[in-house]
Amino acid sequence: MRTSIATVSLSGSLSEKLAAAAAAGFDGVEIFENDLIGSPLGPEEVRSRAADLGLAIDLYQPFRDAEAVPADVFARNIRRAEHKFRLMRRIGVDLLLVCSSVSPDSVSDDALAAEQLHALATRAAEHGVRIAYEALAWGRHVHTYEHAWRIVRAADHPSLGVCLDSFHILSRGSDPRGIEAIPGEKIFFLQLADAPLMAMDVLQWSRHYRCFPGQGGFDVAGLVRHAMNAGYQGPLSLEVFNDVFRQADAGRTAVDAQRSLLALEESAGLTSLPAAVVPRGIAFAELATADSEPLRALLTTLGFARTGRHARKPVELWEQGEARVLLTTGGPARREGPGLAAIGLETPDPAGAIKRAEPLLAPIVPRRTVGKDVPLDVVAAPDGTELFFCRTLPRGSEGPKEVPGPDRPSWTRDFVPAHHDTGDRAGSLTHIDHVALTQPWHRFDEAALFYRTVLGLQPRESVDLVDPYGLFRSRAVANPEGTLRLVLNVAPGPGAQEARPQHIAFATDDIAAVARRLREHGTETLPIPTNYYDDLAALHDLSPATLDDLSSLGILYDRDEHGEFRHLYTATYGHVFFEIVQRTGGYRGYGARNATVRLAAQHTRQLTV
Repeated sequence: MRTSIATVSLSGSLSEKLAAAAAAGFDGVEIFENDLIGSPLGPEEVRSRAADLGLAIDLYQPFRDAEAVPADVFARNIRRAEHKFRLMRRIGVDLLLVCSSVSPDSVSDDALAAEQLHALATRAAEHGVRIAYEALAWGRHVHTYEHAWRIVRAADHPSLGVCLDSFHILSRGSDPRGIEAIPGEKIFFLQLADAPLMAMDVLQWSRHYRCFPGQGGFDVAGLVRHAMNAGYQGPLSLEVFNDVFRQADAGRTAVDAQRSLLALEESAGLTSLPAAVVPRGIAFAELATADSEPLRALLTTLGFARTGRHARKPVELWEQGEARVLLTTGGPARREGPGLAAIGLETPDPAGAIKRAEPLLAPIVPRRTVGKDVPLDVVAAPDGTELFFCRTLPRGSEGPKEVPGPDRPSWTRDFVPAHHDTGDRAGSLTHIDHVALTQPWHRFDEAALFYRTVLGLQPRESVDLVDPYGLFRSRAVANPEGTLRLVLNVAPGPGAQEARPQHIAFATDDIAAVARRLREHGTETLPIPTNYYDDLAALHDLSPATLDDLSSLGILYDRDEHGEFRHLYTATYGHVFFEIVQRTGGYRGYGARNATVRLAAQHTRQLTV
């Protein structure tokens, strides 16, 4: 289907918004009146600029407070509308959005509203313009789409139809199934927006917290299906009022918007994309650093062994069980300290994964290969982390029955075995439990949509966490089996991303043994205040001996209806730290309650270092 986006959804000047929409692949735009008024481009120039970019101008909006008003007020409204009709002819757009009135002049009189909308549509038709009447969720008398349709039906004018807006419909809890009772030719326009489920005034909710479909809690795809069943044939258009989007780069936001519509069309059954290839786990985490010695020492203490080195690049492979860490000192190594550069995703069909990523506009990362390097497909996540689609087989085990194609062998083939000590492995780690990624403040919703649509991961509910700087949002995404978990944290504003390091969580079956091993080797773990354990004693019925063990080893504790969770943290190295976690009995969370304590402890340590 054709896609469109309202200019109010993007940041920048009108010219910049048009360019961003065109570059992202939109077919058309809705011109928001304020964008035109503030533009140095004249109406004819806007028309020409859009045409040059291959964009249709699908709608001009909004025209407010038009109907169900006294005769003298309506006369002024007609004069105002005549000016807009002439302006629209100059811009080259034939559809005007008329919102249900919020004016104190309006009265609750459907017959009068229908009569005046009929008169307005008659004047519009003289200029070759049509009217799309929309029920605002906060309209003074008309605030549901069913009510708006009754008035349009009573007005009975060929140039008058309805505009359906998913936010106005779903935010009020209206049943969208009634859309199918509206003749398709009378649905003049369909505007789409999602939103997080919030308990607040609907006007403020609308003006500040809308988001693109798939980023909130509304069933936008279901509403679209009802509109299609009614016979709607116009574009799918995004109208999103969002404070963050209006400050972010217009180009990136437009791409995110287009990705949301592509995924929406797939969910609504309107198009078919290559099936999602859901990763099974984390094959490796890659850390870039100028000085690898501190991390080598820490990994050794944790029980890792250096098992390989890349045949042609300055990259080392460290392994313990199925937990793998790559240390690289080449390329974009961080001078100020280690940082997470990439994640290897254990993918049953890497070629299939990239086939889905490309049409969903995931940035494909060009990868420089040397000699006989294994070809790997890489995409960039919204925060810049590189995601490798790969398969892991023990070195030397690749065979024709195990490899889906000659261009998709195991990534471990690039590594030459290295001698390693197979000594004490008390408290061995088993695999990477999860990776926590701090998102740029304006990319949090984009990241959740990216991981859901491109990788097929399932987002959990967003939670608010407290740290010494205020509140921040956190949201986990995981595969259905829970064998791949990523935690997305959002920095509260520009510049704060750098203050929050990423972290890698390793799983173990005996966290106490790991904690003792770290202590025996003089490796610092994050100190946890005594107050935390006093509160823990009140919160959970733990034995004094258990509390003493947790406190003496700096281990935090949580539980849910499925099981228990114990975890501890290392000190921060540059831009990364490690977490050790032990899940028992099917615990599904991440110790969110303890995040406040961890963040405060890290803040305190930073001040004392």
